Amino acid sequence: MKDNLRFDTILIHGSDVEEPFGAAVTPIYQVSTFKFKNAAHGAACFAGEDPGFIYTRIGNPTISALEKTLAKLENAAKCVVTSSGMAAVNTVYMSFLSAGDHIVSTAAVYGPSRVVIEKYWSRFGIQYSYIDTTDVENIKKAIRPNTKMLYLETPTNPTIAITDLKAAAEIAHQHNIVVVVDNTFCSPILQRPLDLGVDVVLHSMTKFINGHADIVAGAIMSKTEALDKIIRPTMVNMGCNMDPTQAYMVIRGVKTLSLRVKKQQENAQIIAEWLEKHPAVASVAYPGLPSHPQYELGKKQMDGPGSLISFELKGGHVAGEKLMNNIQLVMLAVSLGGVESLMSHPASMTHSKMTKESRLEGGITDGLVRFAVGIEDVNDIIADLDQALRKCI
Repeated sequence: MKDNLRFDTILIHGSDVEEPFGAAVTPIYQVSTFKFKNAAHGAACFAGEDPGFIYTRIGNPTISALEKTLAKLENAAKCVVTSSGMAAVNTVYMSFLSAGDHIVSTAAVYGPSRVVIEKYWSRFGIQYSYIDTTDVENIKKAIRPNTKMLYLETPTNPTIAITDLKAAAEIAHQHNIVVVVDNTFCSPILQRPLDLGVDVVLHSMTKFINGHADIVAGAIMSKTEALDKIIRPTMVNMGCNMDPTQAYMVIRGVKTLSLRVKKQQENAQIIAEWLEKHPAVASVAYPGLPSHPQYELGKKQMDGPGSLISFELKGGHVAGEKLMNNIQLVMLAVSLGGVESLMSHPASMTHSKMTKESRLEGGITDGLVRFAVGIEDVNDIIADLDQALRKCI
């Protein structure tokens, strides 16, 4: 029966780990090292012939339980969890890019994911092209003989644009290019890129998967065991491992992923429709609105529009500053995916390390506001937005 569990059941029982003392939930194995039964056992563990644990940087029972659950949620062969979302990003870069290689990526990708390529990885000869991947013809044009990775984020951060993953993966694979997707904005409940032909999926588990704004963590899911055998040793040797207490917190958080995402999405749809009619708002980007440029693709590729909304105010940057200085219930903070509603200004916060030219290439204007909708009563959220937006007219 455990081989055919549905999504919501996997969230609760996905690790399929038998605890020696019958614990109902996976306990925290807060240890650095594990003892061997004898010399032969130790040798077998190091040789990979025995699945026993050696050292927490390499593996740990609490961490392993989380990895098994996440792999099932994404329909992955294997999962590697990391100490942060950016640890996952850099582990993927280190695993597949070498000096002289070229990466093609979404222009409006999460700011630090782009900054580390432009500022740090470029020092070692990595070349890059950041493009509008919503038009797959741009991907074809950007590919070079030395292109080794197509790194996508969909929906994008923070413009909420959608890329056709199946079409993009088909193009990349014609050139033997590994396809990586940051699936943070959707979580596995709304989008499973591996099923659409993608090779590697990563998450900032700080966001929806954990969902309570109390830890930072990352995850990397591989379509094949062969890919995992490239990624896992890189993570181990780079020291990007998760702490067992982190893993325990995520295991606790992931159990309510379905309940949280459904409520957030329900709230977001109502709020997005309300924002479209507000006199202070110039435009709204939300996949659940027919006005979204990739509305039909979103319905086909995703199991729901999610809970991230971006909107532009008629008053531009000045109005945006007024809005964020006057919200009361909604928190002025970065991040997303937690139970609380958060609002941020990408140009001065999450994407501030990018040049203005790079931001505009990705559609990140100075007046763009990103709104991560929480699970509060939707009427209370709207009341707060309304009183703040009225000050922007």
